[in-house]
Amino acid sequence: MTRSGKDRVVNPAKMKLNILGDRSSANSSRTALAVSQIGNAVKLAFEIEVVSDVICPWCWVGKRRLEKAITLLGTDAKVTVTWRPFQLNPSMPKAGIDRNEYRRAKFGSLERSKELDARLTAVGMTEGIEFHLDRIKRTPNTLDAHRLIWLAQKHGKQDAVVEALFKAYFVDGVDVGERKNLVDIAVSAGIEKALVEKMLTTDEGLREVVAEEKRFKAMGIDGVPGFVVNGQFLFSGAAEPQVMVEAFLQAASPTTR
Repeated sequence: MTRSGKDRVVNPAKMKLNILGDRSSANSSRTALAVSQIGNAVKLAFEIEVVSDVICPWCWVGKRRLEKAITLLGTDAKVTVTWRPFQLNPSMPKAGIDRNEYRRAKFGSLERSKELDARLTAVGMTEGIEFHLDRIKRTPNTLDAHRLIWLAQKHGKQDAVVEALFKAYFVDGVDVGERKNLVDIAVSAGIEKALVEKMLTTDEGLREVVAEEKRFKAMGIDGVPGFVVNGQFLFSGAAEPQVMVEAFLQAASPTTR
């Protein structure tokens, strides 16, 4: 998703990725190519950085598809995943705004917003995600949530925190801009309460998060989820697992460096 709210592919390698296509229309030749290359994956290392925002539903879909892609790569492939910050609404007021107001302004009408939500919900079901978008009352400022994700990386809890943030917002309708909610989410993911409270009452992690976001923007990332592998920006969008595998293999292969 881009800041304008439109889903699109950003792909400097000119790989024509079908982000939102019907699963049944997946390109069989591409799938066959990716599968045929899996054997090479055991010799390769994949340092995957996922650029995302916690209020981007396609980022959660992308997370599920990334998990499937990693499984396809096999247990012998060396894979690390790090979540990086991107604010879809960097000028969002600290307290956030009413979601209906935000969606009406972004998409022109609530009717159009509901159409998009229905489409997303259907895709989510195919990935085992049960979106409850009607429970969301506010669109939050996500800077503190990104600071929490940064802190979680330091304590080996990043994946758990990212998953908990997605679930809290998209399933339970929790305002992930509220600091007390972020504390509860972090504790549920295994981070000590005192560590989170200390971070949120200071500027800890702020400089690092801002610097990370600037770094990935400089790569040309203006839509999320964005996938960077071994330092190379590959594409934006919740691509199908087989497509991800092909892209990862091309990026990690010594012949493409």
